[in-house]
Amino acid sequence: MYNKLMRIEVMRTLGKNVDEFIDSYLTPAEKIWQPTDFLPDPSADSFRYDVEELQTYAQEMGYDLFVTLIGDCITEEALPSYESWIMGIDGINQEERSGWSKWVRNWTAEENRHGDLLNKYLYLCGRVNMREVEITTHYLIQDGLDIGTTMDPYRNFVYTSFQETATNISHRRVGSLAKQSGNTKLSRMCGVIAADEARHAKAYKHFVTKIFELDPSEMMLAFEDMMRKKIVMPAHLMRESGQKAGELWGHFSDAAQRAMVYTGQDYINILSELLEDWKIEHISGLNESAEKAQEYLMKLPGRLQRVTDRISTPDQEYQFKWIKS
Repeated sequence: MYNKLMRIEVMRTLGKNVDEFIDSYLTPAEKIWQPTDFLPDPSADSFRYDVEELQTYAQEMGYDLFVTLIGDCITEEALPSYESWIMGIDGINQEERSGWSKWVRNWTAEENRHGDLLNKYLYLCGRVNMREVEITTHYLIQDGLDIGTTMDPYRNFVYTSFQETATNISHRRVGSLAKQSGNTKLSRMCGVIAADEARHAKAYKHFVTKIFELDPSEMMLAFEDMMRKKIVMPAHLMRESGQKAGELWGHFSDAAQRAMVYTGQDYINILSELLEDWKIEHISGLNESAEKAQEYLMKLPGRLQRVTDRISTPDQEYQFKWIKS
């Protein structure tokens, strides 16, 4: 069990700089892009042509790539679960209008645009069974999530550092693959979302860096604990109509792996990046348990690499209800 009072004190110390964090890593509503900037304008004479063009390119996307795009949209649409979870972290008082609750609300506002943009794209593209997508989203918010962090801010910031980096990779890769087939408009959509995720990842990694300065041993132990449990994606309880919670996740992960959008190798690369960004190898002043955690973490990428090299990706077998037959 972690020292809750120490966590709250560290969060209170960091919380004094929340306005600075917001200025550095988030963008004001008047300046940042909005979904309408990238979607066909219903009031324009070219609206029908623009939609037809959007639909043509959507039909040409490979099955696994299109499935991954839909799953990314659903993951973004489940944002209410993520905000409510983070608001409950030790050291965050959601009744306040300043401090960490201000960060969470501002971060949520930026994230909310991602699902809005992708959902409207899917609605217009003509290839999606939107009711099935909506059912999956409904279930994902209803079922909640269990990411292994408890209400510990240290573990949650490790998680968000990892997860925001992973979503950056996923959106960026979908955009890059879409561009290769000439779908430049979808590529731009995914690109701006990926850029947001990159900024958010930098923010959460910065928070962890500051915690390492204030409470290095406990931060090291929290990082080790999260990596021993393995980082699960926020949509790990994804399901379709008629399924149990989590039943769809393996099929979606396989599709993302086949499409080379997000792979086991990416998981290892993110871990290696975090080890480097947080300078884990060089952190000193640790207690005995934290030193052992540090040693474990430095050896972990090599261990995971040996396992990943032996794993093969299943061939496509599953037919998602999200896509019209």
